[in-house]
Amino acid sequence: MRLSPLLCLAPLAAAITLDTSSVSSIESATSGVAYDMMTFYTGNQTGQVPGLLPGSLNCNPNVLGTYCWWEAGAMWGALINYWQYTNDTTYNNVTIDALQFQRGPDNNYNPPNQSRSMGVDDQVFWAFSALDAVEANFPEAGGDNPSWLSLAQAVFNFQYDLWDPLTCGGGFRWQVFSFNAGYNLKNSISNGGNFQLAARLAYITGNSSYADWANKVWDWMEASPLLQTDANTGTFYIWDNTDSNDNCTSVQNFVWSYNYGTMLSGAAYMYNYTNGSDLWMNRVETILNSTYSLFFPQQYGGNIMYELECEKSLNCDEDQKSFKAYLARWMAVTSILVPNTAAGIKPKLAASAAGAAGQCDGGDNGRSCGLQWFTQTWDGTTGVGQQMAALSVMGSNLMTESMRPLTLRTGATSKSNPNAGSDAPSNPTANRKPITTADRAGAGILTILMVVIVVGGSAWLVY
Repeated sequence: MRLSPLLCLAPLAAAITLDTSSVSSIESATSGVAYDMMTFYTGNQTGQVPGLLPGSLNCNPNVLGTYCWWEAGAMWGALINYWQYTNDTTYNNVTIDALQFQRGPDNNYNPPNQSRSMGVDDQVFWAFSALDAVEANFPEAGGDNPSWLSLAQAVFNFQYDLWDPLTCGGGFRWQVFSFNAGYNLKNSISNGGNFQLAARLAYITGNSSYADWANKVWDWMEASPLLQTDANTGTFYIWDNTDSNDNCTSVQNFVWSYNYGTMLSGAAYMYNYTNGSDLWMNRVETILNSTYSLFFPQQYGGNIMYELECEKSLNCDEDQKSFKAYLARWMAVTSILVPNTAAGIKPKLAASAAGAAGQCDGGDNGRSCGLQWFTQTWDGTTGVGQQMAALSVMGSNLMTESMRPLTLRTGATSKSNPNAGSDAPSNPTANRKPITTADRAGAGILTILMVVIVVGGSAWLVY
């Protein structure tokens, strides 16, 4: 039987207090928040699946307490960040186990048990966590396990073939397999996520092929309805999705904080990779200015992070409750990669962290975190997303220049494998035949058949 570290390292239950000017105070607060987040995790218990949160095998984020596979992947990244910020190794082993167990048979975060809802964005959040491990020199799993960098490279190689020039002139569909609902959509988080993945791989490896690909994805998004600038207000909108069924002429006018964080950090990595090009500096500033106006509203003082579409009415689903976690982390990374943004970013992260701490006084233990950081009255909600968001925004205040994301030239030790997970050529963007819609549908059917074949050995893979 696996014993969780939670059983023997439980902090005393008390409302979270935070002094954002004190390193020890932030470390103490994040320790409590991380512990409470991990009380939701059961994957290290007998009979459970390592790496998964409750509900991950039958994802429906509209059901309270049901967490999709991608959010579990993001949570492990938050714990890598927590280790980087605090040097607390409590969760390292369970994080390593989870990230390796869920890598799938091709070592590219496409496990068969997730085929019926596998999105490009789902995969990429697991890749982000692997990249967090690379950039922080998080301990490798060792043995015959693939390196963190090779896992992220394998996701890139797999997604390369999903680029769809047959509709809308390019872009990624939301879903990997055509039998999944939403296959017709091309959304910002999938395209922006792949953009960030490519940008970070360029930054880490120095391989210009990844940078070329990042440019290609940005250019397609910019030409699509997903990225638009309001001529009157100057607001830069990153809209939620467009539809390949109408050749991407329509767009869903919803804005989410994680889309802005995803694109912001990708642009920041590209700025750094290009040695400070004016083009990427302008893109960083454009995204950041609209991030401030949309997600740090003046009605709450202008420095408190806020999920615009759902937070005030408390109708965020379980996915959306976690979105502020990613914006917080990626704003902190941007402040390091693009130093002249730090003066604007740091006060917002500090005020948001203080607001988050003010929400961490609810639940049965008296310190569960809610979502509405603009009020000191607990909003009555609890969950993984709320805990992760509070953990990330508090911890981001510990990020310093010494935690600058590492590259293979500045000390990252994770082994590179450009051909990881596939028969990809050494140049990851060489001329390879794009997968067709028919090919992709066939691959999905094959995946289902594979799942059925192994039912006798692994019942949890059944669909």
